[in-house]
Amino acid sequence: MIGKIARTDECPHCHQDLHCCRNCRFFDPGKSRQCRETQADYVKEKDRANFCDYFSPNRDVPLDTRSIRPSSKPDDVRSAFDKLFKK
Repeated sequence: MIGKIARTDECPHCHQDLHCCRNCRFFDPGKSRQCRETQADYVKEKDRANFCDYFSPNRDVPLDTRSIRPSSKPDDVRSAFDKLFKK
């Protein structure tokens, strides 16, 4: 269970900010301002700590679009695509 996350909390492993848009359940890259919460103020830096009162930790498995640093190289992606379609 995830407890309350303060604005200054960081990941103990990578020291990235936890209270940021990309870790919020309302974050949606397909929406206007990338947020499903219509009353939230606009936040420019989605991967930095912010003061949003609507922040709620995302408890689902992160989407690939949420990752700040891509885990796979372009060649790996192309190789996986080729294998999928047996090129």
